[in-house]
Amino acid sequence: MDSLQQQVEKGIEILKKGGIIAFPTDTVYGLGCDAFCLRAVERIYEVKRRPRHLPFPLLLGDISQVTTVAKPLSGIALSLARRFWPGALTLVLPKSDSLPLYLSSGGTVAVRIPDHPICFALVQGIGSPLVGTSANISGSYSALTADEVEQQLRERVDFIIDGGECPGGNESTVVDATGVVPRILRQGIIARHEIETLWSAECVLP
Repeated sequence: MDSLQQQVEKGIEILKKGGIIAFPTDTVYGLGCDAFCLRAVERIYEVKRRPRHLPFPLLLGDISQVTTVAKPLSGIALSLARRFWPGALTLVLPKSDSLPLYLSSGGTVAVRIPDHPICFALVQGIGSPLVGTSANISGSYSALTADEVEQQLRERVDFIIDGGECPGGNESTVVDATGVVPRILRQGIIARHEIETLWSAECVLP
């Protein structure tokens, strides 16, 4: 097997050519592509058998990349990002005016900065956000190893980076940060009380 560095370099090359790959993250194995390659995004919908009205979250390399896909961070969104990124927090933000419609839902986009060196290397390598969704068939179990990805997706992906076993457990916590008060849309690794504490000891989330 190629070294991990060689695998990452091969993954970047495939992504730049419009391919789709699977890779380890700080939660479970992810399936991704260059977010601005429509053909690749369409393939991921087909591979996962995911309904087309559900846009994918995007993975970023650092907080400065937020404005490539969303409005500038401010208020509670900025506070949450500073506290929990990189990490298992997905923020739903107002999309940027230039973001393609296929990457947004109702004027919003979901973004995350994962706490994993391979994800960071991939995003930096292609120079743009990465579609980042769990590497499994929609509704099936989340893959924690490269072998589990292969069992579900097999030849439908162009490459699988074998970075060992992911920690698993819950996936990222998803928070709608488009309003004044954050709303938890999916409870994940980051507990509700951590979001509440950051916001205000007196604020009760809806």
